[in-house]
Amino acid sequence: MNAKHCIAMGLIASVAGYAAAQEPVVGLITKTETNPFFVKMKEGAQRAAKLQGAKLLTAAGKSDGDNAGQVTAIENMVSAGARAILITPSDAKAIVPALRKARERGVMVIALDSPADPLEATDALFATDNFKAGQLIGQYARASLAGKPARIATLDLFPGHPVGIARHNGFLAGYGVPGIDAKTIAPAKSAEVVCMADSYGDQGKGQTAMENCLQKNPDINLVYTINEPAAAGAYKALKAAGREKNVLIVSVDGGCAGVRDVKAGVIGATAQQYPLRMAGLALDAGVAYARTGKKASGYVDTGVTLVTDKQMAGVDSRDTAFGLSACWGK
Repeated sequence: MNAKHCIAMGLIASVAGYAAAQEPVVGLITKTETNPFFVKMKEGAQRAAKLQGAKLLTAAGKSDGDNAGQVTAIENMVSAGARAILITPSDAKAIVPALRKARERGVMVIALDSPADPLEATDALFATDNFKAGQLIGQYARASLAGKPARIATLDLFPGHPVGIARHNGFLAGYGVPGIDAKTIAPAKSAEVVCMADSYGDQGKGQTAMENCLQKNPDINLVYTINEPAAAGAYKALKAAGREKNVLIVSVDGGCAGVRDVKAGVIGATAQQYPLRMAGLALDAGVAYARTGKKASGYVDTGVTLVTDKQMAGVDSRDTAFGLSACWGK
């Protein structure tokens, strides 16, 4: 090897070493800035970025379902030098072209909480098993009613979203409705479900949806909600109608406020998920890719636990003391 070649190789090594030493840039795009679940996800990513010495870029849609806002965020982050982007897709299908362009630029993309459609549109998925989350509260609800005929209202997310469908179908499967599994791609129906409405995971919209369901079916005695803000809205509607003591609400999230609602009897049980853990693990994977080029792949299950103070035989659960100690994955 001649002297010039040695100098050139040394320069390349120096540049590579300099690049590796630079602050890795990772992006996080959530569905909204206000939903408590995504607030905690952002906190988890910020905490992990600080520990890893990484720069975190953050953005969110204006509301759940704002695909255009997420597409703009992806483009801005790629331009800003993000080597990895973590995203909770608002529209699982419509976001795919933007994800494809980012990956063609060498950006690793990890879906958080919500998969893209197709799943292969991202490099990896870090998420709760949403079907299982639904199953747990469905099993609990069936045991709680103890053979009493159910008249169910489901306050879902919005049409076509895979997380909303998985939780809805898991709930009905757990309740015992036959012919439903994790591969069922449309929201299932059954004779017990007397009202299906969309809440967009929002308290105000959840309250309106519950009011509408009660107008059509005042004898509802079981309410499934996509998340705890929707559950809080449903409870307000039930209380205004004087029905809050006669209706069981089951939900998903296990956030600190939601667990307190379980403790207070507002919600009978909730399936607790862990966004701090979810975002922290994904951020670590993003930094590893930025520094080493090693990509994350496949599905990482970030866990789910049924939380209730009214345990039911044959249904695994933990009490609210545990739920408060673990809420959001802290």
